[in-house]
Amino acid sequence: MAVTLYDAPHTDLTEDEIDAWRSVPVSVAVDLARDIGQIDPAIRPIHPPGRQPRLFGRALTVFCEPPDFGAVVHALDIVQPGDVLMIAASGQKDFAMVGDILGGRLRRLGCVGIVCDGAVRDVGQLAEWSDFSVFTRFITPRGPASAERGTINGSVVIGGCTVSAGDLVIGDDDGVVALSPANVRGRIGDALAKLRLEAQWQKELQDGKSAAATFSLAAPVKVKSNP
Repeated sequence: MAVTLYDAPHTDLTEDEIDAWRSVPVSVAVDLARDIGQIDPAIRPIHPPGRQPRLFGRALTVFCEPPDFGAVVHALDIVQPGDVLMIAASGQKDFAMVGDILGGRLRRLGCVGIVCDGAVRDVGQLAEWSDFSVFTRFITPRGPASAERGTINGSVVIGGCTVSAGDLVIGDDDGVVALSPANVRGRIGDALAKLRLEAQWQKELQDGKSAAATFSLAAPVKVKSNP
């Protein structure tokens, strides 16, 4: 068998439409709707909280059949600056699909990070790069055994979320979200409104307003304790 390379889907998203999401945390994005594209929270950053580089870029999708990582290898020849390599490896934990050699090559080509629904290795080296963000379900020392199969640029399922090439991927300490072009355009107003609302909540609480009033909650019903 051979690796299958699909044509990248056309998207007319502008850089301005994408850049509008740069200030939006993952938590705000996923709160907008249940269908917004949250990736399984079990896929975690390799850095501890507070040290994770923010992930922000367009998806380059690959599907692998561990222990085969052929699609990842071939993706190195088409990756573009600003891409995020999205590796669908069926949640397989026994074989790493990428490590410091391929990760280093991706980084030098301008790829901004990796999301792997499977395993990675060489995380000591990967974690040293402050400009390269890695999220993975598993870490394992065992590498792949072949490079003959897989697909590139197809729609894949990563952490229960369907991701297509060209989707906007955002990752931070809380997790990862993949936004379709329709959501990039259609949800940005809601996202910015939620950011303004959260800033208002912060100010009101800091100014001493009660939590119930800040969040517009009805007063609790008071009852006498049992004697």
